[in-house]
Amino acid sequence: MDGARPLLELTGATVRFGADAALDDVSFRMFPGEVHSLMGENGAGKSTLIKAITGALPLDAGTLVLDGRTVRFATPHEAQRAGISTVYQEIDLLPNVSVAENVLLGREPRRLGFVDHRLMRRQAADVLRDLGLEVDPGSMLATHPVAVQQLVAIARAISTDVKVLVLDEPTSSLDLDEVAELFRVVRQLTARGVAVLFVSHFLDQVYELCDRVTVLRDGKLVGEYLTRELLRIDLVQKMLGRQVSDFKDRERGPTVGPEEQPLLRARGVTASRGIQRADVDLAEGEVVGVAGLLGSGRTELARAVTGISPLDEGSIEVEGAGVRLDSPRRAIDLGVVYSSENRRTEGIVAELSVLDNITLALQAQRGALRRIPPARRRELAQSWVEALGIRPADLDRPAGTLSGGNQQKVLLARLLALAPRLLVLDEPTRGIDVGAKVEIQNLVGELADNGLAVLFISAELEEVLRVSDRVVVLRDGRLVDTFDSADVTTDSLLVLVARPDEGE
Repeated sequence: MDGARPLLELTGATVRFGADAALDDVSFRMFPGEVHSLMGENGAGKSTLIKAITGALPLDAGTLVLDGRTVRFATPHEAQRAGISTVYQEIDLLPNVSVAENVLLGREPRRLGFVDHRLMRRQAADVLRDLGLEVDPGSMLATHPVAVQQLVAIARAISTDVKVLVLDEPTSSLDLDEVAELFRVVRQLTARGVAVLFVSHFLDQVYELCDRVTVLRDGKLVGEYLTRELLRIDLVQKMLGRQVSDFKDRERGPTVGPEEQPLLRARGVTASRGIQRADVDLAEGEVVGVAGLLGSGRTELARAVTGISPLDEGSIEVEGAGVRLDSPRRAIDLGVVYSSENRRTEGIVAELSVLDNITLALQAQRGALRRIPPARRRELAQSWVEALGIRPADLDRPAGTLSGGNQQKVLLARLLALAPRLLVLDEPTRGIDVGAKVEIQNLVGELADNGLAVLFISAELEEVLRVSDRVVVLRDGRLVDTFDSADVTTDSLLVLVARPDEGE
C-alpha cells in the first residue's frame, strides 16, 4: 500500500486547549480497503485526532486531505456528507423508534411532504441485507440486543456514500460471537474499498483485524507500523514509552471456610430475571472474580448485592446479620458500594469538576444540612488524586475532559472516600489503555491487602484470574461453579464459561 495514494491524510495536525496541546504536529494516513488501528494510552490524543478528522474539533494547525482534495470540516455533518462516518462506543441511536427510522434518521424519504414509511423500510432493508443482517426494519430498536444495535449504527453510517468509517471501541459490550459478526461486516466493507479506523484496547482484536497501526503518546506521533511486523510487547512499550509495568503479585487473600463467617453472605439471590438462586460469600481482604459471557447475569448479580435491584428471592447477611438491601443508600450505610460498568451515565458527572465528583457521594451521605467545609473538601479530593495518580492533577477541571482511565480513578476515589468494606466493580477497566489497566488491577490488590472485600467483574478472563483469589462462573443467569483462581487457566475457564448446560 505504500505506493498507493492515501484515501485520507492528516499532516502536521495540532489541536490546543489553552496552553496544552492535545495533538502536537501529528501526521496520520489511511488507505482504501484497509483497517487501521489508532493506539495509545488514555490521554494520548486518540479521541482528539478522531474529532479532528470528523469535524467535531477544528485544527489549530495542519492539513486534512480526503480522496486527493484538501478539506476543512466545520461540523460532523459536513464530514459525513464528504464520506466520513463515525460509530461511537456509546451507541447514539433512538431506542424508541424503528430500526428503519434509525438507519435513515435525518434522510427519511418523503412523498407529498410526508415521510414515506413503506419506502423507508424498503431502503433500510436493502442496506441491512447488503451487510448480511437479517433484521426486521420495522421492529423497535430497543427490542434488539446491544450487538444488533451496534450493527444498525454501522448500517446507518454506511447508508450514505461512505469512504472512511470510524469505529470507536465498537466491541466493548459484545461477546465473542458478536465480535466475529462485527468483524465479518468490517471485512465486507474493506472489500469494497472503505477505509476503516478501528479504535480498541483489546490487543487480540487489533492483531486479528487490523492491517496497520498508528501509535500516539502525549499528543505526539510515535510511529506508524504494519501490524504483522510489530510484536505485541513492542506495541505496548511504544504506547507507554517505557518497559511494560508488571502486575504486582501479592499473597492471595483469605477464602471462606464452611465454619467461617464471611463479611457478606448471599443465598439464593434471584433478581431482575437475570440472576437465579445464586450463592456468594466474600471475606474481608478477598477478591472474588465473576466470569461469564455477556447476558450471563454478571451485572444483575452486582446490582442485586448492592441494593440497586430488589431481590425477588433469597437473603443477604452482613457479618452474620440478615439485612434488607432495598436501596443503594442502605447498602452504602452498611459499607457496600457499587461502580457501574457504564461510568458515563451511571458514574461520572461529566460537567462537574474532579473535586465535586470525588466528594459527591460523601456529601450526599452527610446530607444537605451538614456541608463539608470547602477547605476539607479540597484536602480530601487532593489526597485521593495523589493516592490514585489521577492525571492531570487539576481539581477544578471538568471530569468529563479526562481520559477514560482517569475518569475511572475519579469514580473509584468517590467510592473509597466513603470508607467502604465491600467494593463491587463492574467492568472497571473497560475501554481504558494497558497502562491504566495495570494500575487499576494493582490498586484492587492493594485495597484487598488493606482488608477491603472486592467483587470484580470483567469480560476479560485473563484479568479475572490475575486479580482474583476465587472465581465464580455464571451461565444463563445461574452460578454454576466456584473455585480458587490458582486452580484454573484462562483456557479452562473459557471452557467453563462457554459450555452449554447439560440437556441444551
